[in-house]
Amino acid sequence: MDDATGEADGTGLRVAFDRRLKLEFHGATVTSDAGLLAFRELDDALGLTALAGDLLVDPRTGKNGRHTLRAQFRQAVFGRLAGYEDVNDADRLGRDPAMRWVVGGHAVSEHAASTSQMGRFETSAMTSPTNLTALADLSGRWIDRVQVQRARRALVLDIDSSVSPTYGAQEGTAYNGHFACTCYHPLFVFNQDGDLERCALRPGNVHSAHGWRDVLEPVVARYRGQALRRLLRGDAAFALPDVYEYLEAEGFQYAIRLPANQVLQAQIAPLLTRPVGRPPHYVRRFYASFRYQAQSWSRPRRVVAKVEWHPGELYPRVGFLVTNLRRSARRVVAFYNGRGTAEQWIKEGKHAIKWTRLSCTTFRANSVRLQLHALAYNLANFLRTLALPGEIERWSLTTLREKVVKIGAKVIAHGRYLVFQMAEVAVPRALFRGILDRIAGLRPPVVARW
Repeated sequence: MDDATGEADGTGLRVAFDRRLKLEFHGATVTSDAGLLAFRELDDALGLTALAGDLLVDPRTGKNGRHTLRAQFRQAVFGRLAGYEDVNDADRLGRDPAMRWVVGGHAVSEHAASTSQMGRFETSAMTSPTNLTALADLSGRWIDRVQVQRARRALVLDIDSSVSPTYGAQEGTAYNGHFACTCYHPLFVFNQDGDLERCALRPGNVHSAHGWRDVLEPVVARYRGQALRRLLRGDAAFALPDVYEYLEAEGFQYAIRLPANQVLQAQIAPLLTRPVGRPPHYVRRFYASFRYQAQSWSRPRRVVAKVEWHPGELYPRVGFLVTNLRRSARRVVAFYNGRGTAEQWIKEGKHAIKWTRLSCTTFRANSVRLQLHALAYNLANFLRTLALPGEIERWSLTTLREKVVKIGAKVIAHGRYLVFQMAEVAVPRALFRGILDRIAGLRPPVVARW
C-alpha cells in the first residue's frame, strides 16, 4: 500500500487535507535566504570582508585548503545574519545557493565550508592572539569606512554591560548575583547610530565596569584629533573617579548616573517634601544642579538631580547624574535618558543576531564567537542606516532578517548567468530595487582612464 504521506515512487509528498497538493524538495535550486545578496552587495560596496581578509592570518600550512580564510569568514558572518548562529547548520547551509554565491570562490561551483571546517575556523584559526585582536579591532575599522557616508558633527558613546546566560561548563562562566544566573558578562560600546564600536567578553562574576579602559580606550583613540564634539553616557556602574578623569583628559563631555547617598539627598531636601495640595493626575518633575565632591574625587564636580512625584506613590523617585555638561539640568537629564536606546540595541543583538549563543568550551573560542556576532550585527545595522528606503528605515533587525534576508527564491542556471526568481511577499521588487540603488550610491566614483 502507498505511504499515506507520499507516493509509491518517492518523488513527492502529499498532504491529507487536499490531495491536489504535492510537495517537492529541491535544496540546490531553492533558497530561503535570497535577501543575503543585498547584504553582500553592501559588503562589496564598502569593502568590509575584503578588509577582514587583509587583517586575518591563516595559520594553515597545507596546500589543499578548499576555502580561503576570507570565504570562511564570510560564511560565519552571513550565516549569523540569516539566523544560523551555530556551526551545526554549516553542512546544509553550505549547499544553499544564496550562501554559496555570498561566500564566493570554490563555494559557487561546489559548496561552502562544512560543519567540521567551520568548527576549526572558529575554535582554532580565529583563536590565535593575532586573529582575536584583529577581530576585536575590525568593528571599529568597519565603522571608520561607514562614517565617510555620514555627515557627523558629534560622537555620542554609550557604554553598558549585559548578560549572556550559559548552560554548561564553559571556561570563565560564573554565577552573577545581579542577573541571578550563571553567565558571561560582556561589555559593549555603541555610538549614536547604533553601531557597535567595540565589545569584550568577560567572566560572569566581574563588576559591570571591569576592564572598561581596555574596551573604551581603542574607541577614543580612533576619534582623537577629529573635529567632533565627543560625549559619553553610562549607568551607575561607571561612576568611578578614574572614568571621570580619563574622559576629562580626553576632552569628552559625559553624563553618568551617580548612586544616591545622604549628602546628595541633603542637597535637594526641599524637593523631597511632598508638594502641598491635592495630588494631580500627572507626574510632577523637579530639577536641581549643584557642586559636589566625594571623598574619592580629586575635585568638585557638577551633579544634576531629578525628582519625580508619581500619582499614587508616597515617596518620590530620585536620580542623580555627575556631568561636565554646561546645559540646563533638564537638558542634561534628557541627554542621559537617550541611553535607553543603547539598551534596545543590546536587545536586538540578543534576539536578532543571537550573540548570547556562546556554547564553546574555551573562553577564547567564545570570545571569537562574540566578535563574529558583533560584526554580523554591524553589517545589519549598516544596511538599516545607509540603505533602507524611507518607508522601512525604522525596521528592527529582527524584522530586517524575517522580511529581507528570508526572501524565498528559485534559482535557474543559464549558460552565462544565474537567475534568482525572488518572492514578492514582504519585500516587492521596487523596494528591493530601492535598497540596491542606495547601496550603489555608496560605491566610490569610478575614475575614467584616458
